[in-house]
Amino acid sequence: MNHATDQQQTGYRAQFAVGEHSARHLRRILRAYLASWDLLEVADAAELALTELVANVVRHVPGRRCRTLIQLQPGGVRVEVADGCPRLPAAPAREDELAEAGRGLLLVDAVTDRWGVEPAPGGHGKTVWFECAAKAGDGP
Repeated sequence: MNHATDQQQTGYRAQFAVGEHSARHLRRILRAYLASWDLLEVADAAELALTELVANVVRHVPGRRCRTLIQLQPGGVRVEVADGCPRLPAAPAREDELAEAGRGLLLVDAVTDRWGVEPAPGGHGKTVWFECAAKAGDGP
């Protein structure tokens, strides 16, 4: 995983080509940030969701290039994975949970507080994002 980063106290940003083991490295980075922000209670959910988004890039994006953002928000964290592929992901309907494609987004939906997809301007890619909130009174 070759990458360029821009690290700040309130977040992490990187751009790179992902491979089969990139999710493991990104989970470690995410957990380190969550620990420093006293948000470890959302770590398991955020790590699972990030793994699914990175796996989608590995499976579906030519060249496997993406940008990742981990950002502290009031009471939680926002994670974004952006790529240059204009095809938007679509989660299968809940009644089609045995479908082979799109099951990762069902997991993202189940473990995060919010998630979504935003097409890039001009149709040159997309950003898939999720947010995990700490319980009231926890976190920054």
